[in-house]
This record gives sequence, structure tokens and C-alpha cells, in this order.
Amino acid sequence: MAESSSPPPSRRSVLEEFREARVEFYRTWGPGLALTLVGFLIAWFFVKPAPPDTVVIAAGPRDGAYYNFATKYAEVFAENGVTLDVRETAGSVENYRLLKEDSDVQLAIVQGGTAPPDATEDSYEAIASLYLEPVWIFTKGEAPETDLRSLAGKRIAVGRDGSGTSSIALKLLAANGLLPTDDNPQDKHVSRFEAVPISGAAAARALRDGDVDAAFFVLSPQSALIHDLLREKTMWLVRLKRHRAYQQLFPFLSSVTLAEGVIDLSQNLPREPIPQIAPAANLICTAELHDAFIPLLLKASHRVHGAGDIYGEASRFPSLEFAEFPPNPVAQEYYESGPSLLQRHVPFWIASLIDRTKIMLLPLLTLAFPLFKIAPPVYRWRIRSRIYRWYKLLREIDQHADGATAEQRTRNLDTLSEMQRELEEISVPLSYMEEFYNLRLHIDLVRRRLEQADQIHPH
Repeated sequence: MAESSSPPPSRRSVLEEFREARVEFYRTWGPGLALTLVGFLIAWFFVKPAPPDTVVIAAGPRDGAYYNFATKYAEVFAENGVTLDVRETAGSVENYRLLKEDSDVQLAIVQGGTAPPDATEDSYEAIASLYLEPVWIFTKGEAPETDLRSLAGKRIAVGRDGSGTSSIALKLLAANGLLPTDDNPQDKHVSRFEAVPISGAAAARALRDGDVDAAFFVLSPQSALIHDLLREKTMWLVRLKRHRAYQQLFPFLSSVTLAEGVIDLSQNLPREPIPQIAPAANLICTAELHDAFIPLLLKASHRVHGAGDIYGEASRFPSLEFAEFPPNPVAQEYYESGPSLLQRHVPFWIASLIDRTKIMLLPLLTLAFPLFKIAPPVYRWRIRSRIYRWYKLLREIDQHADGATAEQRTRNLDTLSEMQRELEEISVPLSYMEEFYNLRLHIDLVRRRLEQADQIHPH
């Protein structure tokens, strides 16, 4: 009697095995995908949100240069779908106050040397020095003055309270030993002057009418008001013969010269070179300003100030040459490397989105690369392990083929036929076709052995 063989172990269908392989796929790749997603979400919290569609800039009086330039910046912003809200202010001193106290104001144009005493290097960030704006000091009389000490006892238009003109005028007069009459009047050891808080056209009118003896202006050389005063024969522009001393004593000042005839060659205005001092107009921000706006601001300032003027050649501005605060990191990179490829060729909002996404992609790639490198071989092993289970069953059938009874051979042939049918029903990825066809060949091989044994031992 032939040796009986033990029945083959219980099994699942091949179709169920491959369906389970699909589950194994998710089990293999799922944890890596989940971990990568968690890293992506964590990075999201460390990335600045999308830039707002409106940003506020503190400028200056509506009839001043700062306000005019800020409106030109607003045109560049509008071209890129962003609203730059230009806020009218008294000037630089008020602009600093707004940056500190008003959370809506994160950007301002300020005059060099007007920072409040409590400002530290961490208080603000420099974006650009825009241009040099000279200090124009006009007097009315028969001969020009060359020394501010001669203004002792005079009525002087020093600019509106809160303006950069007022700040620098009072600093320069104080450095020359002059103090306003209402500033500690009991001190008899200093010279006095009457400070009149007016500026612009009002100060020029008061000077013409004799209501003040001198007037300070901090204006562009293109200003019509300056041109008019230079043309009046009774008005004199103070020629600061100690202009280099001011530059050395006040780091925010530059020594400049108004060249003969540069205002009007036909009338030879001015009639001789005039030494002057000039602070720089600076664009500054708080740390809260969204980084995406920095390239846009620099683009606008290049368009408005890049051509230069009589005090600065083309390409000198904008720059960080006269910055009084640490440069904004994005601005620093812009000056060193220029605008990025995205900023040159892609609309503002798309460039901003891509820049933010790059930061979030860092943890994504850091986690995904090793996980995706490991997952494929793990997945292949798991799929093959499914096929190899069938090989285990196939091997047991094959090992007992010669000694099996007719009933067992019939049952094993039925098992092989069922395996064959199920293999024809399933869809196998191309990368596993080798194992798939090998299994089919081996099923046929074992089937033939069983059929041969059945012929040799029909009962």
C-alpha cells in the first residue's frame, strides 16, 4: 500500500492573497507618507503666512517728497496686485512713533539722524537708502551767511513738529550752542533763538514777508520751492564752510557740494559752488513686515531712484550705504545676488507661494527621500512573500506526488486547477511578472508529475 501523505495545509485563494498584497502596499508606504505629512504640517507652523494684500507705509506731508515717492511705489505694488496704503504724516519723527505704536504700520520712509533716542539696532531693519536730501538754510538780507552761530537771536523756521526738518535743524543749532528761547531759558550761558514750527511753502512765505529771519528746508534739489528761493535776489543760501566738520560729528550726514549752475545753467544758478550737508532718506521696516514685500519695495525704489540726481550718480541708490540699522536679511541677499529668477519672471503672488513652499518642502524631502528609497524593496519582499507561500504549498504537493493515493492526487490536481484559474483572474504589476509566470510554469510542472503518477498508479 502506498504511503499516505498528509493533506496540504489550509490556504487562501490567490485572488485573496493579491488583494491582501494591496493592503500590504498601503502598510508599507503608509507610515512613510504619514510621517512625511506630519513633517510638512510641522514646517507649516514655522513658515510665515501668505502676505496680506495691503501694506501701510508712513510717508510724510501730502505736499512733501516722501509722500510723492511713496505714491510711486504704490503704482509698482498695484501692478503686482498689492495695495500700498500711503499714510500722510508730519514727517520722520511721527513715522518712527507709528512704527513703534501702530501695528498696522510696518514700513516707513525716514530721514537719516531722526531715530528716537530709545531706538536700538533690534528696533528696525534697513531696506534701502534712497537718495541724499540736502539741508537748505535760507536767510534774507544783503550777504550770505557761512556759520550757523550767526543765527543767534533770530527767528528761525525749523520745520513742523514731528518732521525730520525740525529734528535736524534743532540738532545742528544746538551743536552750535544755540537753544530755543523756551528751552531752559534760565541758562544764561547759551545763545537763544526763536523756533517757529512751520515748513515748506509757509516757511518760504514767512521768510519773504520778514516774519522769520531764516528757514530750514530738507528737500530734493528738484523742488520748485528751492528753485524759486534761489532765483530771488534777496534770498541767500547759507554756505556751510564747516561742512566737513558736520560730516565727521554726525555720521548720518554727508558733505556735498551744489555745483555752480547745476540748478539753471542759463541763469547760472547757483552763481558759485555751495558746500552743504545732506542726510539720506531711508526706507526702513519692522521685523513684522512680510519678507515677500522686500523684493517688491526694492524693485519700486530702483525704478524711482535708480537714475540718480545731482548728488548721486546712477546706480548709487538704492543701497545700504547710509543705513542706520541692520539690513533686512532679504534686502541684504537682494543687494548681493540681485532678484531671484522667480522674482524676475513670475508674478508676485506665484513667486511668494513658491518661496514659501520651498521652505515646507525641506522636511518633506528630508523625510521622503530615505523612506521612499527603503519602501520599494520592502514592498517587493512582501509581495514575493505572498507568492512564496504558494510555492510552499506547491512544494508539499510535489514532494508527496509519488506516494499520494489516487484520492489525494485528484484533490491536489483540483487544487492546482483552482490555483491556475485564480492566477488567470488577477492583475499582476509588471515588476512582478517574472514571479507570476514562474509560478504558472511550476504549477504546470507539478500537474504533469501528478498526471504521470496517476497513470502509473491508477488506483
